[in-house]
This record gives sequence, structure tokens and C-alpha cells, in this order.
Amino acid sequence: MPRHFVITADGGSRGNPGKAAYGAVVYENDQILKEVGASIGIASNNVAEYEGLIAGLKAANEIDPTATILVKMDSKLVVEQMSGRWKVKHPNMQKLVKQAFASHDPKLVSYQWIPREENSHADSILNDVLDSGM
Repeated sequence: MPRHFVITADGGSRGNPGKAAYGAVVYENDQILKEVGASIGIASNNVAEYEGLIAGLKAANEIDPTATILVKMDSKLVVEQMSGRWKVKHPNMQKLVKQAFASHDPKLVSYQWIPREENSHADSILNDVLDSGM
């Protein structure tokens, strides 16, 4: 039976651009399979959001490259661009979109926007990274 994962991902910066980090969590049946978070140096909020998405997709792909995935993020920009509803005009963003598509079979991934309150786990990971100054 094919596996189904849910990924929550978030990115943020203190200043825009500023010190930036991401957090992502991979779930299966409400159980946490993997948590990832890292500092990405100086970047914009949008770059950090994409880096969180990419890290989450890579983590899920390492667990099972055939799994279907529902990505839940509070970044309307990332959700709409990755769903193909909004154009990606900025060259740096286009590179990040390509990286995201290369991180897990795009045919197996769908996207859902969620309110910020529902993304607290991924958000807390990225804030722990920023607070620790990693």
C-alpha cells in the first residue's frame, strides 16, 4: 500500500532580508517521522519558506520516494506558485521552484495553505534555530 506523508514547512527571517532559517516536519498518520531545521544565512522570508519546503520534500523522499505528500504551509506565495496558480517571475525563486520539483516526484505532491497557527511546530523549529544562533 502506498505511503502518504504530510509535511509542514516554514521559513522566516529576522529582518527581510536578514538572518534566516527554516523548519519542516514529516508526518505519517499524525506520527512525526522526521524534523529538520537549519540556518541559511542572510535571506528573505520567501527564500526561507522555499528552503523549508525543499528540506521537507528531501526528508520525505529519503524515507520513501514513492510516497504521496500533502504539503501544508502558511506561505500563500509558495503554495500558489508550487500549485501552478501563480507565476514565478524572479530568477532566484525559479531556481528554488526547480529544486523543490527535483526533491520529490511533483506528480505525488499536493499543496494546501494553512493559517499560521496550524503551522506552529515547523515555526518553532525555525525559531529555535534562529534563537540558538546556529
